[in-house]
Amino acid sequence: MECGFDKTLLTAWLDHQLSEEERMQVETHLADCEECRNELSSSRYIWELMDDIPTPEPPAGTLVRFNAMLDSYKAAATPATTNTGILARLKQLFTINPGFAMGYSLLLVIVGIALGHWLNNPSPAPATPSADKQQLESLTAQVGEMREMMMKALLQNPSASERIRGVSYTSEIPTVNRGIIDALLTTLNNDQNVNVRLMTLEALTHYGSSPAVREGLVHSILLQESPLVQAAMADVMLKLQEKNAVRPFKKLLQQKNLNALVRTKIEAAIARLS
Repeated sequence: MECGFDKTLLTAWLDHQLSEEERMQVETHLADCEECRNELSSSRYIWELMDDIPTPEPPAGTLVRFNAMLDSYKAAATPATTNTGILARLKQLFTINPGFAMGYSLLLVIVGIALGHWLNNPSPAPATPSADKQQLESLTAQVGEMREMMMKALLQNPSASERIRGVSYTSEIPTVNRGIIDALLTTLNNDQNVNVRLMTLEALTHYGSSPAVREGLVHSILLQESPLVQAAMADVMLKLQEKNAVRPFKKLLQQKNLNALVRTKIEAAIARLS
């Protein structure tokens, strides 16, 4: 049986078109209504698919400039100096034109394919194998740094959909460092958009084996005001079996205006973690 809630408010919530009072009304209802949460999840998935349809092309001349930078890198006598130069130029491009990052991501795919081909089909008789290996490792490291750079740049974007895209970039970074973890935790604790915080929480859950992530998530419990995020935090702590979450959860229960369903979920989480 349908709950009777005005479903148009769910769409308006996704599109950030609600007043503060309406937003709190929707989030409170979502915390209590599984049917609407499922519908919202389906709608968000469709929106993300639609958002991925128009793939921007790299600006004219991008590939030429990239090849020029790559040639400069290969010709440089000191790799460390050249690495700094390339990254500095990329940072300058991203600062001047943040949209460049999206077009440049296509080039990263090309670079990845080229690196894979190079690894699987080495030259029959390389003149300097150790130098080639060192050069390949350095270039691979640069690709990882560029991905991290783009992720952090997108997390600062005014558009919530772009910040969500930035969070999704973590799936393309094989090894997350403390800088990435701190950036995600900052987003979880400070982003004004509930969708962004939920996506960030999901991304951090994938790195739940990291003590820094676990500590950050426990600290984040008392910083969350949205019933939807509070309920999700209870689920995540149970999934990670993080017993250190019991104390902040008990403090959260002391809030008189705590959503009833959230209170029930937290009490159940405390019981299972204790």
